[in-house]
Amino acid sequence: MRADARKNYNHLLAVARDVVTENGADASMRDIARRAEVGLATVLRHFPTREALFEALLRANLDALTQKAGELETSNPPGEALVSWFREGVAFVHSYSGVVALMASAHADPHSALYASCTAVHEAGERLLRRAQGDGTARADMDGVDLFALMSALGWLVDQPSFASRADHLLHVITSAILTNRLGNDIKKAT
Repeated sequence: MRADARKNYNHLLAVARDVVTENGADASMRDIARRAEVGLATVLRHFPTREALFEALLRANLDALTQKAGELETSNPPGEALVSWFREGVAFVHSYSGVVALMASAHADPHSALYASCTAVHEAGERLLRRAQGDGTARADMDGVDLFALMSALGWLVDQPSFASRADHLLHVITSAILTNRLGNDIKKAT
């Protein structure tokens, strides 16, 4: 990509990030174009679909979450690694209103622009969960689908104004349900 095209792309992405942060997954492509002071055709040239735009916005965050799982896997005890990663995952799904539904549909659609990134995050989380299960610090009756359902539900829940003030408490309740009592009690004492 030429330097000027890269600059335009980065500018559009920065504006899109702001607009999506304010308006969630329903952000208007026209609003992004207007705020970036370009025509809609320019936005569509870089991001031909809403999914392409979200893929570009979310890919860096999803890749960072996948990388974080790898770092935690090698540097922390299994249960602590799982809880730390889960906390970061909840913060991520909470970052953009509506991202949970996008990720859920993308993970089920191999043709989605977000499929590869979502799959990598799912696999990283499931790897942390299996490691904690092998260590006896996580429930044996859960799988990666359950882990992501809980993460997504909690991310949506803390986005609701009536529950926002209880975000830390709800996170503890959910992680205590994931972990065996032994580690769950240790983590509660540490937080």
